[in-house]
Amino acid sequence: MLVDRIAVPFEGRGAGAGPLAWGQRQVWDAMVDIGSSLPMGGVAPVTDGRTVADFADELRFHMSRYPSLRTLLRFGGDGTVTQEIFAAGEAVLEVHEGEDPAATAEALAVRWRERKFGYDCEWPLRMGVVRHRGAVTHVVALMCHIAADLGGVEVMMRDLAAAEPGPHAAPSPLELARAQREPAMQRQTAAAMRYWESHLRRVPLSLLGDPVDRGDPTFCRIHWRSRALHLASANLSARLGADPAWVLLAAIATGLDRAVPGRGPFVALGIIGNRFRPALREVVSPLTQDGLCVLDVAGVTAPEAIARARTASMSASKYAYYDPAARAELEERVGRERGARVDLRVLYNDRRTTPMAAPDGADPRAARAETSSREEPAAFLGPKLMFHVEDDPGAVSLVMEVDTRYLALPDARRLLDEAERFAVEA
Repeated sequence: MLVDRIAVPFEGRGAGAGPLAWGQRQVWDAMVDIGSSLPMGGVAPVTDGRTVADFADELRFHMSRYPSLRTLLRFGGDGTVTQEIFAAGEAVLEVHEGEDPAATAEALAVRWRERKFGYDCEWPLRMGVVRHRGAVTHVVALMCHIAADLGGVEVMMRDLAAAEPGPHAAPSPLELARAQREPAMQRQTAAAMRYWESHLRRVPLSLLGDPVDRGDPTFCRIHWRSRALHLASANLSARLGADPAWVLLAAIATGLDRAVPGRGPFVALGIIGNRFRPALREVVSPLTQDGLCVLDVAGVTAPEAIARARTASMSASKYAYYDPAARAELEERVGRERGARVDLRVLYNDRRTTPMAAPDGADPRAARAETSSREEPAAFLGPKLMFHVEDDPGAVSLVMEVDTRYLALPDARRLLDEAERFAVEA
């Protein structure tokens, strides 16, 4: 039950108006396509005695420090979307109470996730606390994706823990947008488009072929965990001097090639955070853009597949920072010349942030018996196939989302089994 709405005034630097930065434009297009604000955040228990006033101060800290949280969108009659950053304003901290505080907090988070932000009238951070018998037990915070990505949220949490004073030194969204119009960034876009065009002109128009109604659940989510793949990847990484991410990418590409052979190279959009670029490391704004990953593993040895995965991964990252309008124009032009656009609805998102543990001597072959899998129906998917690789200290954990009209469930299961087999046998 909502019992109070506490006004939290704030002020900060960077006021102004202008176009969206590249990462914001990609996120905005995704939000429109999916019909969601793609909110990040949720519920956290409070066990350290912090009060409502403490959380009001925390909200003020975030709103004052980060221009992206003081931003509203503006919509032109011609369909253009711009942004306005405010120098001052007032946020609201909601205070809720309930006899079951955990349930109250979760219910609030669900309501907030389901309700789209008012992009032109609501600050992109919602924050509330749940109080029980006078004490704060939970905090609920959700942020609209137009304000930050996961890397930006991690920056915010580090700054909060360190009690960093004053304005944030990294570029604001408006400063990013201005920098992206400079000649150096235009050259970056041009180089990226040359890379994309070189592949878009020669890869198959579709990795997964035409749709077939197979009677399966049309959209399926598979939760898969493999300690064997983790152990084998660690061994291969140590032996070959390879990043575990390259091993996993090679394994997934090989798994698909074995499950449905003859489809040509593995072609996927990698979700690239771009924070490996020094000037962007501390930015609180969406920086994630699509990188084009093209990897041909048919008929090659495991070491060669991993070496090719290295090249494909690094190239996808290098050329994942560009003007989205240039990419849209390129895809339309090449599609017109080829008679159809290349279907890029296979996504690969390795979002692990913790390093893989060193090999512990266990036998990956024996660990195959521990591999687990759980399937559930999914709502409508935009992609045909998507891999989310999650942090897990002792295994490779991924969620694979499948449109079964394009990849039958038995083939999806075989893909994962063959990916594991590839690494274990190597």
